[in-house]
Amino acid sequence: MDDGQLLRYSRHILLDDIGVEGQARLLAAHALIVGAGGLGSPVALYLASAGVGRLTIVDDDTVDLTNLQRQIMHTEARVGQAKTASAQAAVAAINPEVRVRAVNQRADEALMTDLAASAEVVLDCTDNFATRQALNRACVAAGRPLVSGAAIGFDGQVSVYDTARPDSPCYACIFPPSQTVEEVRCATMGVFAPLVGVIGTLQAAEALKLLAGVGQSLQGRLLMLDLRRTEWTELRVRRQSGCPVCGHRPTA
Repeated sequence: MDDGQLLRYSRHILLDDIGVEGQARLLAAHALIVGAGGLGSPVALYLASAGVGRLTIVDDDTVDLTNLQRQIMHTEARVGQAKTASAQAAVAAINPEVRVRAVNQRADEALMTDLAASAEVVLDCTDNFATRQALNRACVAAGRPLVSGAAIGFDGQVSVYDTARPDSPCYACIFPPSQTVEEVRCATMGVFAPLVGVIGTLQAAEALKLLAGVGQSLQGRLLMLDLRRTEWTELRVRRQSGCPVCGHRPTA
């Protein structure tokens, strides 16, 4: 690290758990962020400000005026612009040292399989069940940890799925691909603006811990938040031997 980096990241370096070595790991790291909306905004901004060296951001949407209530890395001046381009500009404004690859493309399974293999941590900031399942399969195949968040209305959840660890479930262990899910979107259900900030910030924290080798992750635990009551619920979750993705006889 040069003098400018030592100054920029000094508050991390002062933490015994991180120090110079941990910060150097962040600077050399590569994170994949799928979704550049409400969850992806705090994720991208915090990973960038913390000095994660490379970010790949995937989204095929454009910035809309209705996004600005909660998607904090986009601005009114960038309405109509691709969200990935807007994200790239936001990251550059906060930390120009971070290299950003903007992938303005729908996150299909082939793309995610390719991108997950090149990243050290993957963050699911999407809003539909099929994409979550496909991203989970890509992470299991590549042996990469998946930091998953979801938020709608006043309710959110976050967990880490790291099947490189033999005791860790994958996303499909908890939410089987075969289950019938009624898709709920912010456009029809609404979302409390700070909720995505809380969940996305937790996702960023979990990713940074994994990359820096700090503390204990949320692997094996699902945190659920009811922000009406500001009440957290924690569920212990286990790998399912019959899981079609990570079980003894995968079929998905």
